[in-house]
Amino acid sequence: MPGAFGNARLPGTAAIAAPMLPVAMLPVSLLTVALLTVALSIWGAAALATPLSQSAPPPYRAGLAAPMPGGDLSTAEVPATPPEIAAILTAARRQVGVTNRYDPAYTRLDFPGGDVPPDRGVCTDVLIRALREGAQIDLQLAVNRDMSADFSAYPRSWGLKRPDSNIDHRRVPNLSTFLRRIGAEVPAGEGPEDFQPGDIVTMMLPGNLPHILLVSDKRTPDGQRPLVIHNIGAGAREEDALMRFPRTGHYRLNQAAMATLRRLGQWEY
Repeated sequence: MPGAFGNARLPGTAAIAAPMLPVAMLPVSLLTVALLTVALSIWGAAALATPLSQSAPPPYRAGLAAPMPGGDLSTAEVPATPPEIAAILTAARRQVGVTNRYDPAYTRLDFPGGDVPPDRGVCTDVLIRALREGAQIDLQLAVNRDMSADFSAYPRSWGLKRPDSNIDHRRVPNLSTFLRRIGAEVPAGEGPEDFQPGDIVTMMLPGNLPHILLVSDKRTPDGQRPLVIHNIGAGAREEDALMRFPRTGHYRLNQAAMATLRRLGQWEY
């Protein structure tokens, strides 16, 4: 039998031609149903032809950055922080509220594993303590071993003729040289997007004072910049300071660099 909305047929059967009547001879109700059917058919075909991206925004996928208020959705993949780097950053963050003084005084230290009292220190001590607690790597030992192997590769700014395990690892120029020698140096970076959690950055402060810091895995409230963990004069802090001063070096503890760091910085080979 012809269907109410056209030539309906069962699967596998031949189509049965429906008798065609002039429009004027169709009852009013049947004419209305026929026109509505044609309109729905046209709308449905247009809807099926419309790409999904034009009809509704795609849902966010895991690993994509959520849109910032007033900004566009970033499709850049957000890398997860490796557990080893996360542990180093956690150890650095624990210093906030504990180290509340900046004290650059020369101090005789135990070796290896020497440190000044935890309530004080300089910018390099944030990194030294973070590596010791978070990765069981002794930067004092690592730098001393490398300087002993090639003392001439290091700056001669302090008039020393041999390594000094009390202070060498606490000087930014020495750490810059050491990080470069273990293969951790990466391009300087221009904007916040060039820095990853756990990156080590050196800067030059007013008065030609070298400074070093760790890039945090936390960001500013607007999501635009990573915070840093450092001691710039008032104790350990986590704050928005990555773009504050001219940067002089950029280092990343990749797998190869970490392997060398562990070889040099662990008490037993």
